Amino acid sequence: MTTETLTRPDQIAGELCAAVGRHFDDQVAFLSRMVQFRSLRGQEAPQQRWLAEQFAKRGYDVDTFSLADVDLMSHPKAAPMDGIDLAGSRQVVATLNGKGSGRSLILQGHIDVVPEGPADLWEVPPFAATVRDGWMFGRGAQDMKAGVSAMIFALDAIRGAGYAPNGRIHLQTVTEEESTGNGALSTLMRGYRADACLIPEPTGHTLTRAQVGAIWFRLRVRGTPVHVAYSETGTSAILSAMHLVRAFQDYTKALNARALDNSWFRGVKNPIKFNVGIIKGGDWASSTAAWCELDCRLGLLPGETPQDAMRGIEECLAEAHKADDFLADNPAELVWSGFQADAAVCEPGSAAEAVLSAAHQSVFRAPMEERLSTAVNDTRYYCVDYGIPALCYGPYGIGPHAFNERVELESLRKTTQSIALFVAGWCGVTKT
Repeated sequence: MTTETLTRPDQIAGELCAAVGRHFDDQVAFLSRMVQFRSLRGQEAPQQRWLAEQFAKRGYDVDTFSLADVDLMSHPKAAPMDGIDLAGSRQVVATLNGKGSGRSLILQGHIDVVPEGPADLWEVPPFAATVRDGWMFGRGAQDMKAGVSAMIFALDAIRGAGYAPNGRIHLQTVTEEESTGNGALSTLMRGYRADACLIPEPTGHTLTRAQVGAIWFRLRVRGTPVHVAYSETGTSAILSAMHLVRAFQDYTKALNARALDNSWFRGVKNPIKFNVGIIKGGDWASSTAAWCELDCRLGLLPGETPQDAMRGIEECLAEAHKADDFLADNPAELVWSGFQADAAVCEPGSAAEAVLSAAHQSVFRAPMEERLSTAVNDTRYYCVDYGIPALCYGPYGIGPHAFNERVELESLRKTTQSIALFVAGWCGVTKT
């Protein structure tokens, strides 16, 4: 920090909060434009091009690259990319070089979104960015384009208030967060490092203290097709798949019983989640199904590696095969199809957390609370693999991956103020 920052923290905080307020209508319009991009997996490039242009207009040094540019799959923590073109998955890093010798920072957010589902089940069009009663609705509005807007406009506020950060800042917008995490990993492989990282996922302005890991896998089940009139002479891949689902449901119950001994998640009910997210199968209503595919997700807790979890999945599947006459001789194929994500803990007591806590207290007039997450976020690469303190803290919203996903705009404004104060406190600022 500069001497100016040390002697006038309240004045600087007031100036930064006021600057966020002056620019907030612009921020809402910026977020609205972001939500209007239907940036599903494999379709993020238009959003990333637009963001690169916005960063360039701000005078940042902009690096746009693809996952193919970093030899991604050579990294031991790279997750399988099922049917996605590495060269087409674009990442953007915008760098603001510091004016002094302050601490460096990475601000990172993902811009990929999950499918919206049937649009007629939404109250509003899912990509219209509708504002109603202080909320913005839309797929990605909460998860996590609001947070991306917060990190961008926090820096705008610092500059708009007449200050410049002393430390180097990398603003990163990545893809693949919802499926592999490879976008975040690629920025580290590209060489981007800092003294700390903040990822403004929608945590309801709490700090994510610990998160589970996750494994994605696909089960390919085969059957013996016959006319339904003679169904007892064949087998249905769909019914066999149901048998496997029940086996994994029982396995998950056993995992959650063991979770009662986990130091972080013992107080969370059923922290391990098993999900069948996609099911496909069969060709004809009057034929026993010849095939069925299930796309599944299973969590893991701190203290367990993805490799441990994958061995457990293999063992569960083997036992399920043995318990079924057809599957014993015709086992399902197991394919690792995405996430192989570590669980991670944001260890208490870091200098970065202290600065964020003070910033939060200044804006919200209350202590920063913490949360335990049964989902994953990209901070794991920083703290687990690269030894960089990483914080997950962002605005409040409702309905991630659900119909009528939305973010509270007042929460977004205050969270942007909190991030601006955090940047000023962590990197230091100098009057320009």
